[in-house]
Amino acid sequence: MKQTAQRLFFALRPALFVLASLACAGTAVAQPAELSVAYREQVPQRLDLPPDAVLHYAELAREQFQRAGVPLLGSQYVAVVDRSPQVQAILVYWVALGEPALLIGASPVSTGRVGQFDHFETPLGVFDHSLSNPDFRAEGTRNEFGFRGYGAKGMRVYDLGWQKARRGWGKGGDSTMRLQMHATDPVLAEHKLGSVQSKGCIRIPAALNRLLDHFGVLDADYETAASASALAEGTPPWVLAQDRRPISDAGRYLVVVDSQRDTRPDWSPAPLPLPLP
Repeated sequence: MKQTAQRLFFALRPALFVLASLACAGTAVAQPAELSVAYREQVPQRLDLPPDAVLHYAELAREQFQRAGVPLLGSQYVAVVDRSPQVQAILVYWVALGEPALLIGASPVSTGRVGQFDHFETPLGVFDHSLSNPDFRAEGTRNEFGFRGYGAKGMRVYDLGWQKARRGWGKGGDSTMRLQMHATDPVLAEHKLGSVQSKGCIRIPAALNRLLDHFGVLDADYETAASASALAEGTPPWVLAQDRRPISDAGRYLVVVDSQRDTRPDWSPAPLPLPLP
């Protein structure tokens, strides 16, 4: 009897592993409207764009995809960042072929601040978020200035690989930098989101970091690897949270554009200094 049970267990083990993985991941969100509600409820740092701005950024992103020769195959989520110093925003869209892009939510960011040594202008383009450049999680350690560059411990660091970017110091020119999207120091820097502050990476609110991470909004490649690992009784990418709730139509692209605005739009106000204690 015991041997029969053991044989049955090993025969069903692959299926059990898949079921266990799905149980850890939770139920997938089926509709973009649900993610939009989650964005409003979970991300306090939000920007309220007028309809014409929503369409304009969708068009800027479309142009970048065409310029890069990257086809959008099927419905998916795309993150669009405007590096303009007068804007400094990230917009999360759901896009489907033949349909207008749907804005899920928008928040302030910080991109590269030129004019200081070792600071790059955040590069333009379409960047593939994939296992070719594995993500990692912040350790929450402070540098010599007490600054937690990747934010609090456990924050997801989205790695987009080595990219060519314009040096923001000296005589300029291009060099390579490691392009990442990540949270920032919650005390010393998060209140500055909406202004250029980084060395070239994209700083986002911690709440948005958690939402993108929990729902796997840009994790198409990671979830494909996780499913393959489950079927092969392997180990899924370690950076994926066990309690995540992977969304349908996960995407894999971050698009950086520059609206080249001369003035600050009302919907993207400049950050205010913290009040004195």
